Amino acid sequence: MPKSPIVYLELPSNNVAACKQFYHSLFDWSFQDFGPDYAAFSNSGLDGGLNGASAAEGRSKFPLAVIDTEDLEAMEKKIIAAGGHITLPIFSFPGGRRFHFTDPAGSELAVMQKE
Repeated sequence: MPKSPIVYLELPSNNVAACKQFYHSLFDWSFQDFGPDYAAFSNSGLDGGLNGASAAEGRSKFPLAVIDTEDLEAMEKKIIAAGGHITLPIFSFPGGRRFHFTDPAGSELAVMQKE
């Protein structure tokens, strides 16, 4: 297994309920709600979520790959040293903590550490 694998895919959504119905009807994905603005999906090959929060609350504009790490603070420092830009500082969520960053080309990704 890679040292820092992509473990989650987050999709932005303006309507979580409609997206849940859409993906379930097409692909039979299963969902677990975490409040009105977030639903995690499974049964898709890669776990992920539908993020209906506002951009100010952490919703990205495009699908967001989430990378796993064992030391969130150390990875944040490595990303900054390599020329990445932190777009959303470390925050807690059910199951762990994460932050968002952009690479030199402007692609946004996230890094998470499980509890």
